[in-house]
Amino acid sequence: MVAKDTWQGQLSALGELIRSQRRLANLSLRELAERTNVSNPYLSQIERGMHEPSVRVLRSIARALNLSAETLLAQAGLLERDDDGATDDGEHALDTESSIRADPALSDSQKQALLAVYRSYLAANR
Repeated sequence: MVAKDTWQGQLSALGELIRSQRRLANLSLRELAERTNVSNPYLSQIERGMHEPSVRVLRSIARALNLSAETLLAQAGLLERDDDGATDDGEHALDTESSIRADPALSDSQKQALLAVYRSYLAANR
C-alpha cells in the first residue's frame, strides 16, 4: 500500500510540474496537445496524476515546454538521480531554463526576461 501511495504521489508531482511549466509558457492544454500530438484529454489526465505517460509522451512534452527530457523522466521515476541531483547519465536533471522557470522568487515577466537573455547568449556562442 505504501508503494502505491508513493507511486501515486510521484504521478501527481509529475502532473503538477507539467501543469506549472505549461502555464509558465502561457499555453492552454489544447495548444500543448497540438505541439505534442498528444490528445487534450490524455494530457489533462497526466496533469491530474491519473495516467502514467510513456517515455515518448514525456519527451514530446519536454520539447514543447523547452524542458530537458531528463527533468520529466526523473520526475516520473524513469531516470535515477544521484544525491547531488545528477541523473545516472551524469547530466543534471534541472537545466538552467528549468531552474529559472521553477524559481518562486521571480515573477513571470522576470522569468521570461531571463530566459530571453540566456537564449540570446547561447545563440551568440554558436
